[in-house]
Amino acid sequence: MMRISMSLPKKLLNEFDEVLKDRGYQSRSKGIRDALKDYIVRYQWMNEMEGERIGIIAVIYDHHYTGVMEDLADIQHEYRDYINAVMHVHMTDKYCLEVVVVKGDVGYIRNLTEKMMRLKGVEHVRLTSTSSGQHLDHD
Repeated sequence: MMRISMSLPKKLLNEFDEVLKDRGYQSRSKGIRDALKDYIVRYQWMNEMEGERIGIIAVIYDHHYTGVMEDLADIQHEYRDYINAVMHVHMTDKYCLEVVVVKGDVGYIRNLTEKMMRLKGVEHVRLTSTSSGQHLDHD
């Protein structure tokens, strides 16, 4: 085993510790290992998708963070051929949620998702995706 050191905001660590307690973990290290494994599996799953997909990208961001709304809009304009709809929700005084409905080649959808993930001020991004539906027609 390798030892690492990391810095976390106190609130995030407290929330993580609560989850560990609720799930019955005896060790914070075990919880972190499991969380990292889940993160890696989700990343690998996203990279293994192929072909035409339809999906939803949920983006939570701090709308007070300078430039984040403009950056999100710029990315959405860049990928406008793959975006069918966008819904904006005011969650709190600080946070907003954008729900982006996407359809097209999964490579472009993956790039769009990862560009949004890398933005400063973005707190969380989740892609949920399925096939484009073409195989559902049985006629």
